[in-house]
Amino acid sequence: MTHYEGDLRAPDGARFAIIASRWNPRITDTLVSGARKAFADHGVAEDAIDVIRVPGAWEIPLAAARIAAGSAHRAIVALGCVVRGDTRHYEQVADGCSDGLMRVSLDFGLPVCNGVLAVDDAEDAERRAGGSHGNKGEEAALVAIEMAQLLEQMP
Repeated sequence: MTHYEGDLRAPDGARFAIIASRWNPRITDTLVSGARKAFADHGVAEDAIDVIRVPGAWEIPLAAARIAAGSAHRAIVALGCVVRGDTRHYEQVADGCSDGLMRVSLDFGLPVCNGVLAVDDAEDAERRAGGSHGNKGEEAALVAIEMAQLLEQMP
């Protein structure tokens, strides 16, 4: 029986993309910093990381599809922050973004790591962007490295 499991060694020559929303910049900038740090801590050179900024979470899947179609990257890290409000807009944006990211991942066979926060309030976002719940940008980057390494092994 063959066993496949990724680890945190990026494949040689691997490029990664971080697509991040500009909306809620105090949170998203912290997520991007966490992702960049995780890549650096695991040997990914700064010039092997492309950072693409989009207006909001709704626009992330389209940018991800464009990156995935170019086939120059081994994985995409999607980062953003959608905060619940008084209308259904929160659900539409958060669910639409998540569904779109999964579609890109499956359509292109490329890991698209979802670090888009969908939170109830600013305090919840802060806990997930370097607070008591860690930095979800860092976690998404680690998933990107592991999945890139795993897919390189698989037939």
